[in-house]
Amino acid sequence: MTDGVLPRIAAGDPAAVSDCIARYGGLVWSLARRFLGSPSDAEDAVQDVFIELWKNAGRYDPDRASEPTYVTMIARRRLIDRKRRAARVPGAQPFAEEPPAGEPPVARVEIEDEAAQATAALAELRDEERRVIRLAIYDGLTHEEIAAATGLPVGTVKTHIRRGLIRVRERLAQKGGGA
Repeated sequence: MTDGVLPRIAAGDPAAVSDCIARYGGLVWSLARRFLGSPSDAEDAVQDVFIELWKNAGRYDPDRASEPTYVTMIARRRLIDRKRRAARVPGAQPFAEEPPAGEPPVARVEIEDEAAQATAALAELRDEERRVIRLAIYDGLTHEEIAAATGLPVGTVKTHIRRGLIRVRERLAQKGGGA
């Protein structure tokens, strides 16, 4: 990924648009699915994100962030905006497009409880460990992208993630949350 697609989009290169979708479509789609849940909402959001990228490609500064980090940041902002707008609509409830395949309500409660325990265990980590784990898990960044975003060496990023996840597993095991 030595050549950036955003400067090419800003310069008006028509081939750069399809290159951008090919390069970042999977990243933006996975973020949208995680944020929104519904495939149709995710499709709409992905379109919004790419439109935003095309409009603002000229604002990308490679000295401030790597291109994948910039794309992730734009995607997260658009997805957060979309969730906030949906929350402001009175009585709006997102519809599940696919009913859970035979998942009993008890299993859902157990999953939510385990997620809450994992979040609490994550909150107990040191700041740097928590930060890099969030970038890896919630933002889907690679070790290299996290290193670029945080200014930490790649080896340090890997160490923080490994040690942090070990601590989370230990805390979950202590609380009976399994791991």
